[in-house]
Amino acid sequence: MDTPPPGEGPTAHQHIGIASVQVLSLSLPESLMRLVALLLLALVLLVPSALGTVGFQQLSVPDAAGRPISVFLWYPSNDPATTQPVGSFMQTVSVDGRVLDGPLPLVLISHGTGGGSASHYDTALALAQSGFLVAAPTHTGDNYQDQSYTGNRKNLTDRPRQVKLVLDYLLAVWPGRHHLDPSRVGMFGFSLGGFTTLVASGGTPDLNRMLELCTTRPGAPECIFVKQRKGDQLERIAAVPAWFHDERVRVAVVAAPAVSYLFGPGSLKAVTIPIQLWRASNDEQVPDEWNTAIVRSELGKPPEEHLVASAGHFAFLPPCPDALAKQAPQICTDSAGFDRAAFHRDFNATVVRFFTRNLSRSSPPEAQNTYSWRAPSLHFEPNQPDLVP
Repeated sequence: MDTPPPGEGPTAHQHIGIASVQVLSLSLPESLMRLVALLLLALVLLVPSALGTVGFQQLSVPDAAGRPISVFLWYPSNDPATTQPVGSFMQTVSVDGRVLDGPLPLVLISHGTGGGSASHYDTALALAQSGFLVAAPTHTGDNYQDQSYTGNRKNLTDRPRQVKLVLDYLLAVWPGRHHLDPSRVGMFGFSLGGFTTLVASGGTPDLNRMLELCTTRPGAPECIFVKQRKGDQLERIAAVPAWFHDERVRVAVVAAPAVSYLFGPGSLKAVTIPIQLWRASNDEQVPDEWNTAIVRSELGKPPEEHLVASAGHFAFLPPCPDALAKQAPQICTDSAGFDRAAFHRDFNATVVRFFTRNLSRSSPPEAQNTYSWRAPSLHFEPNQPDLVP
């Protein structure tokens, strides 16, 4: 069964409070009835802050191959929540709150180039409110503070390894691991995080295809980006790198997957898990022709496709607060008529439903379908990193 979007209609506690006032009004004096009504109203207002909250933790996962990996966790809790900063955003969470008893399904989030653990905080909150534990690592060498891997092959090969390491830690070391169901693991990835998700799900890229793409399409945004970063992705290599796949990932949401041209014929046939594939119709960073179109045709089974009409690449990032909009207008500015906040309410609800259906302990994955979200035309400047801390 689909989980209703948070905030729709009165809660069970509110229904109980209203019914109680109606019953008491039949037998109590008016003054006493008013006092009881006020007490019940206070209870109604206080209950949502103590029940159905989202817990939040920050972890540091040791990595023998590099620096520790910073990870943010969101999860269902019943401890009181307060408004707290997370990256450039604000969220209402219970910091280090207790994790509700599980077993809980787990969703990993892989951010795009130059992003961080908070890059998709709103999607993480929506999932946690619906009963998921969400883990979002900040990728080493490709985040808003450190882009030492950006534009290089190491970034492509190491990201899936980092995700696997984080999952290993959560299921074997994290003190709250007994709350998790290791048989119900999903993954969400945006932009280069979408590429990371496809590799983790079984995809095997061919790194030499980047040189092929940039020879035939030197003006492709991917090629310009690599050249600007003086990366090594345009050099031909003879050895096939080790790609880290993880069979524990049972379902995935992939939004605007970058460098998907690297998936040549047959390279995604091993990806047979349910995939929800999103693309923006005006994506100048990840053109459909040699990115999502390739993913669509190469997957081992048809994905559930979602087209965001008239949207650009950065529509999948959450609406920006004023400070971030001034700092990074290239990722925050939408054309007139495009309501990113409205889109994200729909986007997050659709993502939650997909994970809920496919990670249910009792229901098999549903048939794939096609969906389209429409808005007036908008335009984004090309060749910008996904700079969202």
